[in-house]
Amino acid sequence: MYHSRFKNSYYDAGFKYGSLLFDNGKSFNKAHILNLSEEKRDFTIKSIEMYKREYPEILEEIRGIADGQRMEFLDLACFILGMYNFTLENYCSCVVVKSGEDIIFGRNSDFLVELEHLYESCYYDLYNSYSFIGNTTAVTQIEDGVNEYGLAAGLTFVYPTVKKPGINAGLLIRYILEKCKTVKEGIDALKNLTISSNQTITLADKSGDMAVIECNCNEMEIIKPKGNENVVYTTNHFNTDKMKKYNPQKALNGEDLFSYKRYEVLKDVLSDKKEYDFEFIKNLLGGKYGFMCQYDRKLGADTVWSSIYLLNKNKVYRCEGNPLRKTYKSDKRLHFK
Repeated sequence: MYHSRFKNSYYDAGFKYGSLLFDNGKSFNKAHILNLSEEKRDFTIKSIEMYKREYPEILEEIRGIADGQRMEFLDLACFILGMYNFTLENYCSCVVVKSGEDIIFGRNSDFLVELEHLYESCYYDLYNSYSFIGNTTAVTQIEDGVNEYGLAAGLTFVYPTVKKPGINAGLLIRYILEKCKTVKEGIDALKNLTISSNQTITLADKSGDMAVIECNCNEMEIIKPKGNENVVYTTNHFNTDKMKKYNPQKALNGEDLFSYKRYEVLKDVLSDKKEYDFEFIKNLLGGKYGFMCQYDRKLGADTVWSSIYLLNKNKVYRCEGNPLRKTYKSDKRLHFK
């Protein structure tokens, strides 16, 4: 994974990033990468109006990247803002546990092997935003991360059965990390933002508060721990009665990188165990207790990174690759409050 740093203003950070890639012969301005269509352009133009009202800073960053890349702003915006609605499919698993004083957030990111060399772990410290570490398969967007106040967030993609112009999954995660300190603030933000795509968003903070939010452009359902439970978890499908109708048929047919299988492993393992620690979460994400990351790379997909955040201890760990075969290493770039 690349380890990128973004500092100063959104535009300046974007321009520096875009220029650096351009100078090293890496350009987004290629038809096979952008994969533009009239439908995507129309969707993006309408979405930009929502971003202008709700998240204008991100448009400045995209404009900076586009200028650094010597390309049209709208072309790059179509590529970025259309993701999760017009996109390759990525799959993931999220889990949060609380045991004693420990609050642990874990996430596996499952995606294409052929793009592994492009994935990034980013450190953001931009003007008028909270600093954070976040990981991504795509420029500008964040798929999991933790900010300086100890709020962790991660997404799991659900293939879009409905979509409307608005803010997509990867930029919802980034917005929460930049603007929110707690799970409550993250949920309030989601209630007030115009959501475009299908996803679950898992949140946890230092106080031990945790939630999975199943949401799309039409509806939202919030899952909290039940009774004396101190866990939440999710994969790549909706589980609440309210949201199940938005699950894609392909998931029911098994074409989901084992979303239901991974979910059942999490459910079974976490219902049997009441004490959790770093080693347990590491082993869980690494497939020791059942199928979580045991993909056949020859088929083109794998767990491409795994994150563990020890929120009460201000610790960040990341395995850059499949945790079945590679080790977690500490990341000390973020200075916690």
